[in-house]
Amino acid sequence: MKASSISMVIFFTTLSSLSILVNSQTDSCSSNLNLNRQLPFDIASLHCASVWNAHNYILRFVQTSQNLWSFVLSAPDASSYVGIGFSSSGLMVGSSAIVGWVSSTDGSAMIKQYYLGGQTPTQVVPDSGNLNITYSMITSQSSRLYLAFQLSIDQPSSRLIYSLGPAGRFPSAPGYQLMEHQDKVSTALNYVTGATSNNNPQSGLRKSHGILNMLGWGIMMIIGAIVARYCKQWDPIWFYLHTAIQSLGFLLGLAGVICGFVLEDRLNADVSTHKGLGIFILVLGSLQVMAFLARPDKALKVRKYWNWYHYSVGRILMVFAIANVFYGIHLGEEGSSWNAGYGIVLAILFVVAFILELRVWMSK
Repeated sequence: MKASSISMVIFFTTLSSLSILVNSQTDSCSSNLNLNRQLPFDIASLHCASVWNAHNYILRFVQTSQNLWSFVLSAPDASSYVGIGFSSSGLMVGSSAIVGWVSSTDGSAMIKQYYLGGQTPTQVVPDSGNLNITYSMITSQSSRLYLAFQLSIDQPSSRLIYSLGPAGRFPSAPGYQLMEHQDKVSTALNYVTGATSNNNPQSGLRKSHGILNMLGWGIMMIIGAIVARYCKQWDPIWFYLHTAIQSLGFLLGLAGVICGFVLEDRLNADVSTHKGLGIFILVLGSLQVMAFLARPDKALKVRKYWNWYHYSVGRILMVFAIANVFYGIHLGEEGSSWNAGYGIVLAILFVVAFILELRVWMSK
C-alpha cells in the first residue's frame, strides 16, 4: 500500500474516532435514549428539555401516573457529582436535591438525597429532604452520566436547580458530606410545554434591595462622615452638606430595608442573621436622626457628650453596614463581581480618608 493511501486511512480512522468521542460526550433531545439498564418506566414517552446549555444537561421527564413522575437527567461524565434540586423559591437554601456520582477510581455508583439548609457544607444534610423518591439509579455510559429517578408527588416544583461538583472529589463514607459545587444554575421548567428558562426569583427586587442598602448605609454614610471630619474649615457649608448626604443615605437605606422585608415575605427565605443586622443598622440610623433633632447648643457643656455619642454610633453603624453588605452579597449568591465592585469603592474611600487624615496630622 502506498504511503499516501496509508495516510488517508489513518486520517479517516482518527477522524472517525474523534467523532465517536464527541458524540459520546453530547446528548440532545433529538437523540434516542438508549440505556443498558432496564428502567421501571417507558423511556420512549419521556418529554425532553435542554436545561443547562453551558454543561449540556438534558432532562427527560413524564407523568407516569396520577401521583408519580419519572425523570432522567443526562450530563457529561466529568468525574464529578451531578445534582438536581427542587425548590419552592428558586433559591438553593431550603430546597431538596438528588445528587449522584460514579467514582472514576473504582466505578462505584451512589445516589443520595440532600436537604440544602444553608450555603456551607455542614448545612447540606445527607439522607434528608422532602422528596419522596420511589426509585433511583445512576449509570455512566458513553462518557455521560444518566441519573434516573421517580418521585411520588402530584406536581413537582417548576423551579429546578442543577449543580456540577468539583472534578475528582466525591462524597465519601461515613458522612457523605457534599463539597461545594463548581457551578450551578437555577431554572424554571414548564412541565406542559417542556420550555425551560433561567430563573432568578424576584431578581429586580433583590437588586433594588442590595443597591439601595449598599448606597445608603454602605457608601453615603461613609462619605457623610468624611465630610464631617475633614471639611469643617468650610463652615457652615460642611454642616449642610453632611446633613444632606446623611439624610439621603438614611432614606436610601430605609427604602432598602423595606425592600428586604417584602423580599423575605415573597421568597419565604430564612435570612435571620442578615435581617437582624439590617434592623440593628436601621435602629442606629434612627437614633442618629433623633440625635440630630435634639442637638444641644455648642455653648452647653452637654454638647461634648452629644458629640461623643454621635461619633460613636455613626462609626458602629458604618462597621455593621459594611459587614452586612458583604454578607448580603454572599446570601444573594451574586458572585465575585459585586464583592469586587463594592470592595473597590471602599478602597477608594479609605485612600481618600487616609490622605485627608495625613494632611490633618501634618498641619498640626
